[in-house]
This record gives sequence, C-alpha cells and structure tokens, in this order.
Amino acid sequence: MRLLFLSMLAAGAVQAAPAPSTPGLLPTAVVRPLLNQDPEVAAARAGREGIRQDAGLLEKSPYEWTARLSTQRRTLETGPRYREWNAGLERTLRLPGKAGADRKIAAALLEEGDARYGQALRETARELLGMWLDWAHSEQALALSALQLRAAEENLSIVDKRVKAGDAARLDASLARAELAEHQRAGNDAKTAAAVAWSRLHARFPALTHEYSALPTPVPLDAEAPFWRDRILAESDELKVAQALSSKAHAQTERVRADKIPDPTVGLYTASEVGGRERITGVMLSIPIPGSQRSGRTSNAAHVAEASRQEFELKKRELEGEIGAVIATADGAYEGWQIGEQGAAAMEENASMMRRAYSLGEADLQSLLTARRQAAIAARSALEAKAAAARAYYLLLIDAHLVWDMAHD
Repeated sequence: MRLLFLSMLAAGAVQAAPAPSTPGLLPTAVVRPLLNQDPEVAAARAGREGIRQDAGLLEKSPYEWTARLSTQRRTLETGPRYREWNAGLERTLRLPGKAGADRKIAAALLEEGDARYGQALRETARELLGMWLDWAHSEQALALSALQLRAAEENLSIVDKRVKAGDAARLDASLARAELAEHQRAGNDAKTAAAVAWSRLHARFPALTHEYSALPTPVPLDAEAPFWRDRILAESDELKVAQALSSKAHAQTERVRADKIPDPTVGLYTASEVGGRERITGVMLSIPIPGSQRSGRTSNAAHVAEASRQEFELKKRELEGEIGAVIATADGAYEGWQIGEQGAAAMEENASMMRRAYSLGEADLQSLLTARRQAAIAARSALEAKAAAARAYYLLLIDAHLVWDMAHD
C-alpha cells in the first residue's frame, strides 16, 4: 500500500510541477548523453536488466519435469528369466499461495531495479553538476582575477605619473608594484585552479566541451517548502529503494509462511513385468512431511520484514530532514548572493572614487591600495556566494527531478 501511495504521489507531483527557471544551466540535450554513457549509470542499467531477469524467473515455477527410467531382470528359482522395466514422468507443483507470493517478490524486485537505476542516475547528475559548477566557478574566478590585475595596473600607472610629477615618493611606486605582483600571483593561482577543475571534469565526463563555461545565474525558489518536500519525497529513488526492499521482505515472509505446506509431487508411471506379460500403469503422489524448521523460518522472515519496514520509516524521516536543510540552504544562499553583489558593487565604486581621489592628490597611497584590496575581496566573496547559490538551487531541482528529464526515467 505504501508503494502504491508513493506512486500516486509521484504521479500527482509530476503533473503539478511547474517548469523551473534554469538560466545558464547545461542543456538537457548535452547532459543526457553524458549521463547515459557514464560507467556508473551503465552499470546500474545492466544491474537493472539482471534484476528483471530474476523477476521473470520468479514468475515461472522453479520446478521442472523429471523423467525416470529403470530396468531390471527377474530370475525365478525354477524357471526362466524375464527382462522388466518401468518409466515415469513427474513434476512438483507450486501451490497457488506460493505462486502469488513469488509474483509479489518479482514486482518488488522490478521496483528495486528501477529505483537503483534512478538512484545511480541522480547521483551521477549531482556529480556532473558539482564538477561543472566547480569548473565554471574557477573560470569566472580567473576572469575576475584578470579584472583585478587590470585595476592594479591602472593604480600603478597613476602612481608612476605622480612620482614623475614629483607629487609622490618613489616608495609609493614600489608599493604599487608589489601590489601588482600580488595580483599576478593570484591570477596564476586562479589559472591553475581552472585547469585542475577542467581536468577533473573532463576525465569524468570526456564528451563535455569548453563551450559551457559560464556560471549559471541563481534563481529564488518559486514554490513553498511543502511543495518541495512532497515533490522530492515522491521522486526520491533512495526512498523507493527502501520501500521496494520492505515490500520484498514482506512478500518473502508471505512466501515462507506459505511454504509451511510442502509442494506436492505428482506423476505418471508405467511398467512392464514378467517379460511383458504384465503391464502396470499408475499415478504417483508424494508430499514431504513438514518439520519444525519451516515454522522457525517463518518467524525469522517476519522479523526481517519488520526490520525493513522500520528502516523505510527511518529513511523517510532522514530524507525529510535533509529536504528541509536543502530548502533552507537554497533560500539562504540566494539571499547571501544578493547581499554579496550589493557589497561588491559598493566596494568597487569606493575603489574607483579612491583612485580618482589619489590621482588628484586628495588621498594617500595606503587608502588607495586598501580600497582596491577590499574591492577584490568583496568581488571574490560575491562570486563564491553566486556559485553556492547556484549549486543549492540546481541540486534541489535535480532532487525534485525537475531538470534534465530526470522524471522520465
């Protein structure tokens, strides 16, 4: 019943899900081949096919026909010898209750296979998003370093003009060059970080090209927390795996309970005796006599089923807690990015005003360099806030199966 409820909830959630805003996100046409060709997803797909084969075998009876043939020679003390033989065909029959339990186990296996495949697809999608955002962030940090380096060069140019005009000491020029060297070092670090991030991304997803290097724009959540909770719970493959395992355990308990009554074996046989003078035809029925072990297995299976049910409930509670944390993170990260952007713009304006003031002799060099450092720090903080907000938002969309056609899998 819980599995049916989750399926109905998922169907309703998919129908009611709005199309999210995804500015700058990797397009689905690019992502789907990357995911489908990934070794982890391919392995899960192969595992799903294996599980489907197992489920198909459970649908059929595990018993096969058995043919028996024996021959013998009868010798009388005072008489001739006769050749005799007998042949039979028999098969054990699976009782209806056991067949029904096996079908339930097969259905649970199919659910588990699909859920594990979806789980691998989701984890790979999250990994792709994380590595791509790391690379895009590093590329934008490299571009930001170039802007900061250009600003430091402009500061040095202004200082040199004042030194030549006799309005500033040569020490000011030395300090400005040292500041420029620091920005050059930071630029080199940013270049190295970008190369490392791309190397990792390209090794994991070699088909991705440099074309998509822009950091996507964060977007505020356009739905209330209950929507995201219901949606993610309905689409959670991790929860579906736990539910499938619980359903399978309960079906196995039903199977063990039904197995307390042994399956009968029926057959036909025929025999020839006394050299063919006697013909025998008959029907055979055999039933094992059940022992105490069958009842013991039933009790053990019931405990396993209860444990799996409790594990499902625990997984659901843990997931609800994680969803709440993810929603709060996405909201907070977006607000943090907005604040960071405002702060970076203010610091950049202050640095520009301080540069003009220094060029007019209205401010000292230390104030100019401090303003430039503050602007650089604020710009880097704003960029980090943007990357964090984008990561939180798009991870939420992946968990909710609202991007990259995740819901269709």
